[in-house]
Amino acid sequence: MSQLLSLIPKSLVRELAEKHQADRYYKRFFAYDHLVSMLYTSLRGCESLRELMRVNQLGNLGLTRGGRCQPRWKRSSGSSMRLHMGGLPDSYRKNKRMLERLFIVDSTTISLFSEVMHGAGAYRNNGRKKGGAKAHVLMRASDDVPCFVHLTEARVNDRVVLDRLPLPAGSIIVLDKGFNSYAQYDRWEQHQVTYVTRLVENSALRVHHERQVSQHQRRLGVLSDQEVELAQHSNTKVKRIKARVVGFFDAATGREFRFLTNDRSHAPATIAALYKRRWQIELLFKRIKQHRPLRYFLGDSPNAIKIQIWCALIADLLIKVTKDRAELVAPRRWSFSNLAAIVRQHLGTYVDLMAFLKNPERALLNYRPPPPQCHQLSFAYP
Repeated sequence: MSQLLSLIPKSLVRELAEKHQADRYYKRFFAYDHLVSMLYTSLRGCESLRELMRVNQLGNLGLTRGGRCQPRWKRSSGSSMRLHMGGLPDSYRKNKRMLERLFIVDSTTISLFSEVMHGAGAYRNNGRKKGGAKAHVLMRASDDVPCFVHLTEARVNDRVVLDRLPLPAGSIIVLDKGFNSYAQYDRWEQHQVTYVTRLVENSALRVHHERQVSQHQRRLGVLSDQEVELAQHSNTKVKRIKARVVGFFDAATGREFRFLTNDRSHAPATIAALYKRRWQIELLFKRIKQHRPLRYFLGDSPNAIKIQIWCALIADLLIKVTKDRAELVAPRRWSFSNLAAIVRQHLGTYVDLMAFLKNPERALLNYRPPPPQCHQLSFAYP
């Protein structure tokens, strides 16, 4: 546990706590103590406060007292991500120039049995829905971890996050058609941001030009390549944008797709390949939900739920960074599932983590457990 915590400098947490006054009015349980407790909860899979308080290893991490705290964990998550960005092995950086410019955005819903956050699941007999939180996530394809997260209630539309995305000029963003917004597409066009999405079925469009499709592109599955103008009607005006529509047939699934983009330079098969990278963020959601289930929450307030979600994302980042570093020194490739299981089972084991990942047998043979501490009560009279 201490080796994982070393990836987050204590000075960084203290700096953020001072900047946002997270430790104001607290005398014993500070922001760093809260972070360590919640990370241990996520890594170990604790299901209640009682289970967390029974853990003896937290005393070895410098925590002696409990309490409450409301630090801004999203600042800690973003700072940790920037700290370790670029530490991925070269095997992940094929076509490096394209992947570093490629961003993927999507959202995932976390169902809650409390109605503290509304809008998830089906309606019950009383006409109410059980609570739910939604995580709007932006990830860079080359890093495979979130670089921007916005937490809302589950009923919030996905489009509200589009104007918050920190996309530099020259970026490529891939998004699902659920984010359809012609006004945002126009703003991205003006800021030199390339978007790739699917065309909504009932879109009103006018074809201006049919681009020629080579035989090589047709063998790859390209059906058509068109320059179009799209219109979106509202109560006050009509929004028009010029774009490119690529028709594509996926032989693996037997489905036809129509992709909408403002990219007029790359080949149509490349546009289809860029959209296929969107599946990468689905694998990220699957990874987080499998290893950080988020079925049990230690509190039922919106702040407590958001804190636990943020700490689950930070714990996922720590395991991902450890996995990437292990691939630079270990002769074998560790899967994320195996590494997460090892960390969960050995959080309180005094063994060098990198040495174990490099040679597990040798590390266990050299393992010497600490001497047991005797807590026998004395029955002698004072």
